[in-house]
Amino acid sequence: MSAQAQMRALLDQLMGTARDGDETRQRVKFTDDRVCKSHLLDCCPHDILAGTRMDLGECTKIHDLALRADYEIASKERDLFFELDAMDHLESFIAECDRRTELAKKRLAETQEEISAEVSAKAEKVHELNEEIGKLLAKAEQLGAEGNVDESQKILMEVEKVRAKKKEAEEEYRNSMPASSFQQQKLRVCEVCSAYLGLHDNDRRLADHFGGKLHLGFIQIREKLDQLRKTVAEKQEKRNQDRLRRREEREREERLSRRSRSRDRRRRRSRSTSRERRKLSRSRSRDRHRRHRSRSRSHSRGHRRASRDRSAKYKFSRERASREESWESGRSERGPPDWRLESSNGKMASRRSEEKEAGEI
Repeated sequence: MSAQAQMRALLDQLMGTARDGDETRQRVKFTDDRVCKSHLLDCCPHDILAGTRMDLGECTKIHDLALRADYEIASKERDLFFELDAMDHLESFIAECDRRTELAKKRLAETQEEISAEVSAKAEKVHELNEEIGKLLAKAEQLGAEGNVDESQKILMEVEKVRAKKKEAEEEYRNSMPASSFQQQKLRVCEVCSAYLGLHDNDRRLADHFGGKLHLGFIQIREKLDQLRKTVAEKQEKRNQDRLRRREEREREERLSRRSRSRDRRRRRSRSTSRERRKLSRSRSRDRHRRHRSRSRSHSRGHRRASRDRSAKYKFSRERASREESWESGRSERGPPDWRLESSNGKMASRRSEEKEAGEI
């Protein structure tokens, strides 16, 4: 890659697809299904194992550093949960690698001579010491390249101790089997990258293997897979807790709504009951008022009638009294009555009645 391409890739990684206003690049979003989610999380095996003996070639999905920058910017604002897709991708890849490792172990078991369990344990110990030496040498070389010479020297001293242990283990293994069988190359399959390791490999060969890009790439992929599993489990647990909390809130809201509805129903019932009672009381009061008005009217009519009678009687008595008073006053003005006239009138009347009776006889 030229210096200009490296600068362009660095700008894409820092600023994303919108750094120079290229509309063709902005047409594909990082959320598109065509974009590799493992690449966005920097764990795609096609990128990690590029240039090794197990180079997988180009990925079938889109790889773009600018899209990775867009994802990193967007992931700070919301959780996109792309870890699940990347975890599925890495799990399928590691499962295929483990399957190849098991097949290689079966082929070695078929081609190599059968040995006893004791001899196999001694050979396994030699392989473990070889692996430890290779890892320590790879670490020492890395520290030396970084400039940490003191730590590198300490690790080389540990390598010498492990070499002494390996020599003793090889002596035990050589003495436990015939010389002809010992000279045969005993191979072992690496559990990390499924590569073949020899029992009698020298330190340089072991350091090249354990410090090589292939082995370290598989270590990176496996560590990233473990990290993704942990992250996915934490996020799923958080989602489950959020879902449970939302469910509890919905249930609490439903209970509150049911309580409020039942309270409203009771209130409506009480209001309707009180309304009916008020209507009934108003009708009763209206009836009582009507009866009272009818009674008061009849009473007032009787009272008025009695008062009219009393007034008529009073008026008649007043008139009678006034007539009597006028008659008395007139009689007083006329003087004493003529008793003689009255007596003559009586006599004349009696005489007329006698004559009438005699004529009839």
